[in-house]
Amino acid sequence: MSQRPDDLVLTVGEALIDVVVSPDGQRTEHVGGSPANVAVGLASLGHPSRLTAYLADDERGRHLRTHLEGYGVQLTEGSLAAERTSTATAHLDGEGVATYDFDLAWRLGEQDLGGVGHLHTGSLAATVEPGGSAVVDLMARARMAGATVSYDPNCRPTLMGRPEDARQRIEECVGRSDVVKASLEDLEWLYADAPALDVAREWGRLSPVLVVVTRGADGPLVHLPATGTTLELPAQQVEVVDTVGAGDSFMAGLLSGLLDTGLLGDAAARERLRRATGPDLDPALGRAVAAASWTVGRSGAAAPTRADLHLTST
Repeated sequence: MSQRPDDLVLTVGEALIDVVVSPDGQRTEHVGGSPANVAVGLASLGHPSRLTAYLADDERGRHLRTHLEGYGVQLTEGSLAAERTSTATAHLDGEGVATYDFDLAWRLGEQDLGGVGHLHTGSLAATVEPGGSAVVDLMARARMAGATVSYDPNCRPTLMGRPEDARQRIEECVGRSDVVKASLEDLEWLYADAPALDVAREWGRLSPVLVVVTRGADGPLVHLPATGTTLELPAQQVEVVDTVGAGDSFMAGLLSGLLDTGLLGDAAARERLRRATGPDLDPALGRAVAAASWTVGRSGAAAPTRADLHLTST
């Protein structure tokens, strides 16, 4: 796959260890953290990928570094300043759906945006202080520098507090993004009974060029604020092992497809995305659905390659 100088994606946010507890009580550990999963997913799909995280030089931190480097993800300077490496314990129910408990700390140092064409962030990185406020500022700085920005709120109620407390920060991040992806569960927690399309339209008024709501087996809902167009895509029928990392694979697949088609990566790409129609977005949306479907068929936050998704290099 050919690369432009501005193809580098910087992902900012938590990298941690997912401790997965099965319904029968068995515990296994996997590398996780929503932003780290996206960074790995992009690297696995052939994109230059850099991650700013907050790890310790402990056993779990070294395991994370080895995992990230194995995929070609470059950790930025200052990512090894934590006292301990964070964990997320995922409790699986009988249908493979996870609920989480977190042991997490998050800080963000100075960030070099040189060569960065796209910035991705989300989840706890933008809401847990003291790092959260710095992430919001970085999103604004990235757009001013000409990079495109994406955001996934990936709500974690146990750490984000009450919905009314989290909404202001999340909407602030939405307003500093070009592409926003959220799950139906995120919206239900944030806005109670509000229909997903209504929320997508409201978010579209804040600035994003593309808003996507994932709805599990019902397939994604896509809103294009510039034209008011709404699309509903079918999901792939797959046997679900667990849902860990599925949303992150969807996000990585979506960003990968948009980068490949020149709809992300600089200010000009932002304008192309703003003018895009449904057919223009089909390759990226199809890649997102395929990536998520591949991941739910495996245990943990597995990341597909281009070969796994039957993609040819470009």
